[in-house]
Amino acid sequence: MTVLTTFIEKKREKQIKYERSLLRELSIQSLQRRVKECFGSSRFATGLVMNSGIEEACFDVAIEAYLLGGRYSRFGYYGESVEMAKERCHTEERHLVDTLFNFFLFWGRGDEGIVGENLYYLCEQYVDGWWMEGFRKGEKKHKLRLH
Repeated sequence: MTVLTTFIEKKREKQIKYERSLLRELSIQSLQRRVKECFGSSRFATGLVMNSGIEEACFDVAIEAYLLGGRYSRFGYYGESVEMAKERCHTEERHLVDTLFNFFLFWGRGDEGIVGENLYYLCEQYVDGWWMEGFRKGEKKHKLRLH
């Protein structure tokens, strides 16, 4: 008797395998360093980042942005520019930025109105940096045919 599988299951298995291979190149130290680099300069975020829950939320968003960039790196491999590939996932990327920003606002101390716009730009830069990192790593994997 044979086992029937659907294309959706096979596609999902392949995606999980690819994401695992991307995540092997990511270290907790690089996540921690990038959080401190990006949010260490902001007076508002500095106090919050010391909270381990917020640091973990930053890690979660970073990993999601990294994997998102890795998924869309195949378009770069097939000839699209980074900007075109970024435009394809604009809504997902915006969702990640909004999620991180809202998390900071939720755990803030009420002075988010003063630095809200600055904090939003920091969140944008953070997500964009991780997206580009995933995009570069994914593009390298596609070039080396490691996907």
